[in-house]
Amino acid sequence: METNTENWKDHLQKGGSLMIVILGNILYALAVKLFLMPAGLLTGGTTGIGLALNRSFGIPVATFVLIFNVTMLLIGWKVMGRKFALTTVVSTFVYPIALGFFEKVFGDLVLTQDLFLCTIFSGLGIGGSLGIVIRAGASTGGMDIPPLVLNHYFKIPVSVSMYVFDFCILLAQAVGNPPEKVLYGLILVMTYTLVLDKLMLMGTTRTEVRVISERAQEIREAILAEMDRGVTMLSGETGYLKQETQMIFSVISNREVPKIEKLIHTIDPESFMVVNRVSEVSGRGFSMKKRYR
Repeated sequence: METNTENWKDHLQKGGSLMIVILGNILYALAVKLFLMPAGLLTGGTTGIGLALNRSFGIPVATFVLIFNVTMLLIGWKVMGRKFALTTVVSTFVYPIALGFFEKVFGDLVLTQDLFLCTIFSGLGIGGSLGIVIRAGASTGGMDIPPLVLNHYFKIPVSVSMYVFDFCILLAQAVGNPPEKVLYGLILVMTYTLVLDKLMLMGTTRTEVRVISERAQEIREAILAEMDRGVTMLSGETGYLKQETQMIFSVISNREVPKIEKLIHTIDPESFMVVNRVSEVSGRGFSMKKRYR
């Protein structure tokens, strides 16, 4: 019975992840069609190559993206293996199909002619949609694959290859475009990169608290009893007097910072406290359920 329940939950989770990946690719296509393409903005990745070819030779962006994505998928399958390809196959087809659909539905629709607004909303849409896809455990395919292949064969860092490819794609589009468009293209790339980074960390950031106090045991008991948070006691030595001391270490949610500060200062107003933001925490009490003994 438990096995059937676990299988059902596993299938449900995989189905939910699949729907999230599909939604992310649809949002990506929508942002490109409604804001990026009407404004003639420059961008990197497969879409950037498609836009450059469309402006130069009239090749439909969606058609090129589909052909390029399928080619990269086959290369990724051969080099990186079947498991990698399976995480890429949805984006390979959904994004270009959705883009082609929106091109037919919206036609020449222009929501705004303000280049700045188009740049910002393109960046928000692209960064947000890519973040959704990656957080669901999938790959966006296309130009994500060549850097992985280079890393596999030549050990070139993926981030370095991606920046070089994006720079070359932007440079190719810069030919024949006014400098203003190139500058907006740089803003666009920086915007969606920033949004993507923020979205990847959203919901995973926590706060680390370290406290040195002569009343360390009282503070430890108060955190355990009143905040229901784990505590680790670290042994140390003061630098000036060389006296043995104890440091209290705990990780809490961001919203609990005011509460723990008030709690500690109530017990020992002279305590030394360091508060740091950490990008991700995993383990018992955070990524796993608490276990009481």
